[in-house]
Amino acid sequence: MLAGRDVAAIEPVAAEARELGVGTLVVACDMTDSAQAEALAREAIATFGRVDVLVNVAGGSGPIGKTGWETTTDEFNEIVQLNMTGCFNTMRAVLPGMIAQGGGKVVNVGGTFGMRGRAGRMAYSASKWGLRGITKSFALEAGPHNINVNCVAPGMVDGPRFREKVCANMARTQGISLDEAMTRHAADYALRRVSTDVDVANACLFLASDVSRQITGVDLPVDGGWAAL
Repeated sequence: MLAGRDVAAIEPVAAEARELGVGTLVVACDMTDSAQAEALAREAIATFGRVDVLVNVAGGSGPIGKTGWETTTDEFNEIVQLNMTGCFNTMRAVLPGMIAQGGGKVVNVGGTFGMRGRAGRMAYSASKWGLRGITKSFALEAGPHNINVNCVAPGMVDGPRFREKVCANMARTQGISLDEAMTRHAADYALRRVSTDVDVANACLFLASDVSRQITGVDLPVDGGWAAL
């Protein structure tokens, strides 16, 4: 089951899954609405019988290039609501079923700015720091029920949002080209490359599989060596 507010953005992923022979259902759901999150969990159980894995990847970037004092209250509340409350709502909706069936896996997708902070990204950073606390607390509470709760923390991930918002903002403020902005971002990482969506997906797959059975409550950076070094 693939769910989010923008189902058009989800459909390409659903198409890839169907090509692999995976039964796939796309559902419109605003994760920040607790009633919709609960309805989503009920629909998942009605369709598939159970929920073994929850991956919380829905999120946003918030204001870019603004100091904390330039950030409006509405901008701050909006990104905290999406990146923190959305994950809380879906976890709260599926965990009773996981407890009843004797286990499950939850993977929250956070970000490395929630591990080191970032100037000009205060609201986003705050939301990802908060998600780490949610993850660790749920891990302690759900652990006795054989439920692993972990957080994948991507750095910059190459894609439209990275190129059109993050790099574009750097290029504009520093008077450089878009390609130069991308190169400067890559230079921050030990591996000198920006992560891809596949890198992040592989980390989620690891934490959603049985090979990570003894790992819970961790933050796993996928950033080419930025947050941890």
